[in-house]
Amino acid sequence: MKQQRILFFIVIAQFMCTSVWFAVNAIMPELTIAYEIPKDSVGFFTSVIQFGFIIGTLIFAIWSISDRFLATKVFMYCAIISACSNIGLLLSFNTFYSITLFRFVTGVCLAGIYPVGIKLAADHFKNGLGRALGLLVGTLVLGTSIPHFFNYIALKNSLFVVIGLTSALSIIGALLVGFLVPNGEYSKTGAKFQPKVMFQMFRSKGFRKASFGYFGHMWELYTFWAFVPFFIGLYNSVNHTNLNISLWTFIIIGIGFVSCVWGGLLTAKYSSQLVAKGSLLGSLICCLLFPIVVQAPSFLFISFMLLWGMFVISDSPQLSTLVAQSAPVTYKGTAITLVNCIGFSITIVSIQVLSYLQLHYSETYIYWILAIGPMLGLFFLNLKHKPKKIEY
Repeated sequence: MKQQRILFFIVIAQFMCTSVWFAVNAIMPELTIAYEIPKDSVGFFTSVIQFGFIIGTLIFAIWSISDRFLATKVFMYCAIISACSNIGLLLSFNTFYSITLFRFVTGVCLAGIYPVGIKLAADHFKNGLGRALGLLVGTLVLGTSIPHFFNYIALKNSLFVVIGLTSALSIIGALLVGFLVPNGEYSKTGAKFQPKVMFQMFRSKGFRKASFGYFGHMWELYTFWAFVPFFIGLYNSVNHTNLNISLWTFIIIGIGFVSCVWGGLLTAKYSSQLVAKGSLLGSLICCLLFPIVVQAPSFLFISFMLLWGMFVISDSPQLSTLVAQSAPVTYKGTAITLVNCIGFSITIVSIQVLSYLQLHYSETYIYWILAIGPMLGLFFLNLKHKPKKIEY
């Protein structure tokens, strides 16, 4: 019962603190008007926060911060700073460059929230980690989508509503973890500063397999999330409809919560690897069918997008489980953070590639570029390997 209560606090805090992640994506039109910035900056600001996250995870991995210090305190301090940098978007004298800086700082701080939250769960759960991470990553999905819901319910001043609420949630989540989550039964602190351990981890074939499967998944995931509003806008343009972009973006991204939890429950019967492979296959099929479905009736298009929104994320907790299980206990936090660092580096490339293609080509087939991710993920997860112990 104590474990379940602790997981509840971690899950709620993860949801609250990751709400700042896509806050700008939800209010981009309002932001461009308020500060006179280019209207096509959404891809840039998304890449900036991803880049900040990459730098943050790289720093955390090199210095093994979440393994050398109390993960709960790392989470709390990062969430508070993240909330402050997010609220900075409301400063009246903001410019394109100051917003870029605030987004970068928020991204760096998220490196102490998302991967550290996974480590906190792994510290408390050995058996049933797939179910626990299914719930945890599911709340990340809700946190990612909630700014779009806040934007939908805001009658006016959506800039202040979205930024104010997401910042407040981040502070509350920080306090929940900082004061209500104890050290885990399986936690290890006091790891030595050994940068070489980052390279030694990849000598393990099991760790490589899980990591590269995760990298394929990441090529598609955040680019899909970033471009969901554009997918709906494209559908409206092609079919002369008026689907509410903010509402449906929230629902399409948010439904991933259901699939993450459902995928976690499936691990009671099936392996995390099998669940991940099924999700990657489903996402690949959705990606390939998109150019056809974009011309379908609205109910079919929305149903299809909901299905894609489920498949695109349901493999994430299971791939994270495989990474955590194949990582050395003493450097578990470092391993998770390092894989996140590389994975999110890939998202920048993916987002920029699709942004370029969208700017220069009008064909819907350009979105097939996302299919590269699940194809590579499936390829690496299907590789055979014999477990081998690596000394650190």
